[in-house]
Amino acid sequence: MGIIKKVILGTLMILGTLLSKGQQDPMYTQYIFNLQTVNPAYVGYWQKIGITLLNRDQWVGFDGHPSTQTLSFQTPLESQNVGLGFNVVLDKSGLEKRLLLNLDYSYRVFLSANTSLRFGIKGGITSYSNNLSEYTQYKPSDPLFQGTIDNKIMPNFGLGLFLSSPTYFLSLSIPKVMQSKYQSNINNFSSVSEVRHLFFAGGMLFDIAKNVKFKPGFMAKIVKGTPFQYDLSGNFLLAEKFWIGGMYRSGDSFGVIAQWVIDRKLRLGYAYDFNTSGLQNFQNGIHEVMISFEFVYAKRRLISPRYF
Repeated sequence: MGIIKKVILGTLMILGTLLSKGQQDPMYTQYIFNLQTVNPAYVGYWQKIGITLLNRDQWVGFDGHPSTQTLSFQTPLESQNVGLGFNVVLDKSGLEKRLLLNLDYSYRVFLSANTSLRFGIKGGITSYSNNLSEYTQYKPSDPLFQGTIDNKIMPNFGLGLFLSSPTYFLSLSIPKVMQSKYQSNINNFSSVSEVRHLFFAGGMLFDIAKNVKFKPGFMAKIVKGTPFQYDLSGNFLLAEKFWIGGMYRSGDSFGVIAQWVIDRKLRLGYAYDFNTSGLQNFQNGIHEVMISFEFVYAKRRLISPRYF
């Protein structure tokens, strides 16, 4: 474990210097079942071809409430030490829309017979649109709300590490290293909208009874100039078929999580978050639905189920 600690500590020190102000990346309650959107090193970890669809509706009841749709794909190559994948994310809040397209690559190095470390890199583009003239204005013809924010295609890349064994994992990543500014084509107003986030996550698996497993997990999201935020979760696996548990997000919400595993291939998941901020009396909760499907190459044999 000495080498592992040095790798994690060294990477934290390097990546920590890349942080900046702001925070707007989509949040997910069911991240514990698929970290690909925030960490490219997770690609290939399933050792199977995998497809995941996720829809998240936040603060339902508000007009123009935030919503996020995500499509993820991953596959190992023949050697199974290399993983490839892609993500398509559509993030909307009011009239503001971001479309993210990313390709992911990972390479696995074995540290022991059961422990491996994956190095990952992510590359892609972001398309942003925000028609300011369509907003309801307190002051008609306000010059600050004329025209649109320039819709530009901006490149970005990300880095990540994923340490895993059959009973635990640690994940460290910055999915967006480059910063981007969106500028109004009317009044030259600009805003930093693509900012760097550091994600650090982990989880463990415990056998607590016959046909019952327990998986606690956490995720920390760190951005310079904003409050430190963390998620804590705990999920029980019953008879290798049903996951059920809950989560707490600091200063924001707590929620319940359920997932049905069908023949180790198809997974149907749902999460509901209860908001604990000042918005709790003005909206109808946060809903998240996830569907994932996994299948193995014909020449390969599934050795064990996936828990992370």
